[in-house]
Amino acid sequence: MQKKQNKKQGERLTASLPYLIALASGILMGLTVAPVGAWLLAWIALVPLWVLVVTSAKSKNQFPPAFLWGIGYHGVALFWITGIHPMTWLGVPWLPSLAITLFCWGFISVLGGVFVTIWAAVMVRLGGQKSWLRILIGTAVWCGLESLWSAGPLWWSSLAYTQSPHNLVILHLGQLSGPNTVTAAIVAVNGLIAEGWTNRQQAKSAKISSVSSAPLRLINKYWLIATGLLITLHLIGFILYSRPIVQPLEAALKVGIVQGNIPNRLLRSSEGFRRAQENYTNGYLTLADQGVDAVLTPEGALPIFQRNLMETALVAAVKKKGVVAWIGAFGERGDSYTISLFTFNSKGEIVSRYDKAKLVPLGEYIPFEGILGGIIQRLSPLDAHQVPGSANQVFDTPFGRAIASICYESAFGEQFRRQAAAGGQFILSSSNDAHYTASMPFQHHAQDIMRAIETDRWSARATNTGYSAFVDPHGRTLWISGYNTYETHADTIYRRQTQTLYVRWDDWLTPLLLICSGGAWLLTQFSDPNKISN
Repeated sequence: MQKKQNKKQGERLTASLPYLIALASGILMGLTVAPVGAWLLAWIALVPLWVLVVTSAKSKNQFPPAFLWGIGYHGVALFWITGIHPMTWLGVPWLPSLAITLFCWGFISVLGGVFVTIWAAVMVRLGGQKSWLRILIGTAVWCGLESLWSAGPLWWSSLAYTQSPHNLVILHLGQLSGPNTVTAAIVAVNGLIAEGWTNRQQAKSAKISSVSSAPLRLINKYWLIATGLLITLHLIGFILYSRPIVQPLEAALKVGIVQGNIPNRLLRSSEGFRRAQENYTNGYLTLADQGVDAVLTPEGALPIFQRNLMETALVAAVKKKGVVAWIGAFGERGDSYTISLFTFNSKGEIVSRYDKAKLVPLGEYIPFEGILGGIIQRLSPLDAHQVPGSANQVFDTPFGRAIASICYESAFGEQFRRQAAAGGQFILSSSNDAHYTASMPFQHHAQDIMRAIETDRWSARATNTGYSAFVDPHGRTLWISGYNTYETHADTIYRRQTQTLYVRWDDWLTPLLLICSGGAWLLTQFSDPNKISN
């Protein structure tokens, strides 16, 4: 009787093992980003899932493990979403706040699971028995799905950003065809390692290894190719990373940043507005006295409408000092409003405006508003309806055209690429991450580093509570602020008009991979299988 029970327990453990492995490997991938930052794991964390998909292709179990991998990765990487709880300062009771927070975190994690499930399904359906074809299809489809996902309103955790800010060398591949170039590298290397493992296990089971070949059992052509590919890609990245940055004096621009450190819970109060005026005005005056050319403030630095900006002490200081300022506030569009960044010239006049185009779900608009709209308000201090800016904006300043980004837009490489192609010479990133834990703004900084590298531009980043920073075109952080601190800092950036291959041609790699993998699959369908070796 005991033997039967032990046997049943062993069978249950065996049946659940693929699920546990998939979930664990997804969690490992999630640990590659802040707060852990174990970026090296990205080059092996997809291997267990790949092996599971290949070995279980003829069973009915391949999809749930893939789903769990996606849950593990996105659930861990985006755990910072839970930082919006409690929303009692918005009038949401503690329990409903918890429920809404868990729903948002769970929804994006499930969406990630669906994404990986689709990838696994295509692998099983089209990958066939040929390792090289699975690697090609697996890489192409993953990049294609990331492109599709990033075209929507919910996007953050590309495989590429697992390498930021630590592996700047490999991130330079983004200059070739955007973030999907780095994603393709990670998926391909994982696929080669997985296929090497699968082929080795098949060779063992077929008992084709002889005693004389025992020392060579650990040597596998797929592992050798994976090693060679990893080294080659890093060498290419190193060549791009090693190029000198031309810094002509006439292109220099000394920018000051004010990190006001105003908690979001105060945004609705008169005390909060008073502190915002005081902190940003004093910061502006301090930086103006240091001889800066312009001052950058965070998203929503002054939480008021454009029509009220002229009455503020900050704009009065701009008129007095004559130093250009980029001020975060709210624009108006009919009965609605936008989150905007305004350029004030040396006379204190508004000469340009950029409206945030990518809005944060829940924070700035309410998904499923018919269900949630009655119990939650937006994180904005205004009650009006918020609308996004147009997708084709340009942001001209007294110093030339800039690449503007407000908060969540840092995750969308296309936003930066398009503005760089339109003549943007430097990046101005304005954000407010005050309602999240420290890991989120660090991930946000990692996104901005990728955008600076991909566009080959200097970047100035101003946030409310951290992390504000200056980043050069090689992704090196020249200065970064503290967290939950009031700070001012001035540094010199340089206007650039270079255009990387990515800026000129957009993401050409993903379509190429999809075409090649589709053509290869058709070729194998109409060719003699004996002519194509595995």
